[in-house]
Amino acid sequence: MIHLDETRWYVAYTKPCKESLAQFYLRLKGIEAFFPQLALPEEKNNLRRVVPLFPNYLFVRIQITKQFHFVNWSPGIKRLVGVEGVPAPLDDAVVRFLMQQASPQGVIQGRSNLRVGQEVRIKSGPFQGLVGIIQESPDSRERVKVLLRLLNRPIRVEIPVRFVESGWVIGRPELHGASLRSNC
Repeated sequence: MIHLDETRWYVAYTKPCKESLAQFYLRLKGIEAFFPQLALPEEKNNLRRVVPLFPNYLFVRIQITKQFHFVNWSPGIKRLVGVEGVPAPLDDAVVRFLMQQASPQGVIQGRSNLRVGQEVRIKSGPFQGLVGIIQESPDSRERVKVLLRLLNRPIRVEIPVRFVESGWVIGRPELHGASLRSNC
């Protein structure tokens, strides 16, 4: 049974690219807010691209009967997510899990899900459009060795992971001091 006077986690729907702004103003009001972001592997100039894990959403921990209007009327917030206009609380374990994976700034390190032997398509760079087979997992420099077939012979190349079509999984929360670049 949900007690309305308990402090619970809720999901706030934000205006596009206003999650950080909303989090800032909520914190000024003394409301705990969590905006999880995903840091993708390094790109040019040792910059990591940081994207929202859930675009246009952030988590707020409030006592709904006393703090609903503080959240709903904060800059950057459109509304609290719920059913038929009634905000729906989240299970604390969901937010706790995300917070454990994140750095103190709310950034979760992403890493490629490439596996040895996996067939992949090269999406950019000098080998764009070719299909190859992963020979070694990505290294600490975020480069991967791929076996390509060029001129009827196998050629082993080392390319940045960002050139290969792949998905992302959660890595370690540490960012090793790299600079961050937001997507918004």
